[in-house]
Amino acid sequence: MKIIKAKDYEDMSRKAANIISAQVILKPDCVLGLATGSTPIGAYKQLADWYKKGDIDFSEVSTYNLDEYRGLSHDDPQSYHYFMRENFFDHINVDLNNTHVPDGSNPDAAAACSEYDRIVAAAGYPDLQLLGIGNNGHIGFNEPDDHFSKGTHCVDLTESTIQANSRLFDSIDDVPRQAYTMGTQTIMYARMILVVANGEAKAQAVHDMCYGPVTPECPASILQLHTNCVVVADEAALSLCE
Repeated sequence: MKIIKAKDYEDMSRKAANIISAQVILKPDCVLGLATGSTPIGAYKQLADWYKKGDIDFSEVSTYNLDEYRGLSHDDPQSYHYFMRENFFDHINVDLNNTHVPDGSNPDAAAACSEYDRIVAAAGYPDLQLLGIGNNGHIGFNEPDDHFSKGTHCVDLTESTIQANSRLFDSIDDVPRQAYTMGTQTIMYARMILVVANGEAKAQAVHDMCYGPVTPECPASILQLHTNCVVVADEAALSLCE
């Protein structure tokens, strides 16, 4: 696990975008695994700026997002389909037919999850998987548990995750209580993993991810076993790692 220290959120975003852009430039038809949440937004903005300057071309890239809330339609402003278009896809030249997010609108969890596993496997898994990390160490929506998950599955969100995500909704009561998410095993199939983290609130989770025991009680800790994992985090997020 390689750790890259950034000064602040802007520096973290630029460093992460540099790594992603290098992947796209070296392999124009690469498969990118993407994440939502507030942390990656700066990197997406930087990549969009470079695209507008003609420095990077996404026309052959295909993308697979980690997760989606269960019960939200694709055009719901709180869905991750909507998030990705608003924060990234609508600002670059990616073919929307090559962008994929779990189908939260499908009430049949088993069918939705098995279909997503099928298409991710058919794509050969991501060349680069971008991850954020939750305050409780979750990656995707893989919450602390007594075992590491395998394929895409439906999860009950913990209260801490619901609280953290409520800032994006009008009311905490509007936050969905379930989501479809790639499993940790699927995430580990990516050839490179890039984790971004910022802020003091993430410091304990980042420490446990990098230096704690490998345990499903901190799902991100499994990344210690990946052969090519890079963590880009600001000084505050790394404050317990020194």
